[in-house]
Amino acid sequence: MQDYDEVTAFLGHWGHFQQSVFFLLCASVLPNGFGSFSLIFLTDIPRHHCLVPDINLTEDWHQAIIPMEMVNGKLELSRCRRYRLDVVKNLSAQGYIPGQDVNLTNLEQEGCVDGWSYSKDIYKSTIVSEFDLVCSEEWKQPFTSTVYFMGVLVGSFFSGQLSDRLIPESPRWLLSQGRVEEAENIVKYAAKKNKVEAPQVIFDDYDSPADKTQANERHSIFSLLRTANIRNTSIILCLVWFTLSTGYFGLSLNTSRLHADPFISCFISAAVEVPAYITSWLALQYLPRRLAVVSILLLGGVSLYFIQLVPHGLSYLSITLEMVGKFGITTGTALMFVYTAELFPTVLRNTATGMCTTVSRVGSCIAPFLLKLSQYFKYLPYITLGTLAVVSAFATVFLPESFGRPLPQTIEQMHKRERMKCPFITRKGQSKHVKIFESRL
Repeated sequence: MQDYDEVTAFLGHWGHFQQSVFFLLCASVLPNGFGSFSLIFLTDIPRHHCLVPDINLTEDWHQAIIPMEMVNGKLELSRCRRYRLDVVKNLSAQGYIPGQDVNLTNLEQEGCVDGWSYSKDIYKSTIVSEFDLVCSEEWKQPFTSTVYFMGVLVGSFFSGQLSDRLIPESPRWLLSQGRVEEAENIVKYAAKKNKVEAPQVIFDDYDSPADKTQANERHSIFSLLRTANIRNTSIILCLVWFTLSTGYFGLSLNTSRLHADPFISCFISAAVEVPAYITSWLALQYLPRRLAVVSILLLGGVSLYFIQLVPHGLSYLSITLEMVGKFGITTGTALMFVYTAELFPTVLRNTATGMCTTVSRVGSCIAPFLLKLSQYFKYLPYITLGTLAVVSAFATVFLPESFGRPLPQTIEQMHKRERMKCPFITRKGQSKHVKIFESRL
């Protein structure tokens, strides 16, 4: 069977056809950030406390009616409780002074029966202040983000069909399905766009009986579980994609808590992604895939672990470590799109990538609730994300290497590439010829 890259070499690498496809794909991605990260501001929780009606109270009782609570080592006004209004009103009318004549710890408390008062220092309103998604209703705040990401998950099925109409089908995939004539038409169209002359017959031996048998074989998501090699690779990739998506959206949605000004926080978080994508491009050019992914996952995971060790007064160091974690996870996300595509043969490449992205959407749905773990222990979200990153780094060690190797076009070629499970272990008794063969795959 012909080598696809050699047959289509006459097209060139960066002609008008490739450029138009590239920029169409970029245009389809641009709106995503506006939708996803507007949640940072739309669902942010302003400072709030129980609303105190306009009644006749002394100034001392107005200031003391909201009890103080210890939150993450700081004394703050309670967000969900106040001293009973009727009791406070009587004490104020009798001239008692809070803290002197009255021990506030002995006063009975009640919930925010009159609603809440929200700070307008940053936002005029958010969905939290509009619908009182605080205290007993606070679970609805992360749920709104989860509903959004569930919509993204469902919408991905329809956007895939749309892309088949914003992009031309892959000739390589068409050939794997035995649709030689359609593949030739697309390549000839690309040649016309690139202003080069295409051969009269491009794929002259893709209609062999062996290729027809493979093309007629139906592949689905269950094909990723058919053999042990493919199944193990699929499971590891799903774990890594889940970790990266959970970490990326978890840290992104947490940006409003990094700094007193959430807009500055969001800018810092977005700016970190620029060097992250540059780093991923350099890594794809010069580093083995497995080494790059393992290193970047460890960098992200370890930096998130260290946040809990930072002294309370060094908040900027905590922000720096969190942004290093975001840098690592963002870089890893970019790497995995390429790494995943390189591991699977043409007949399974789209299916495998689609499965991994679907699993990653599950991680994004969980991310808003993961942040709520800070209510039990401030650093629990960072510990959870760091643990996932370290475990994923260890699992990635068992993936095959694909750097500098031709893309597998058949399942058999994928099996040959995956013979050696661990890069640090060589089987005893393996012949010299087999080692040379595997090194060339």
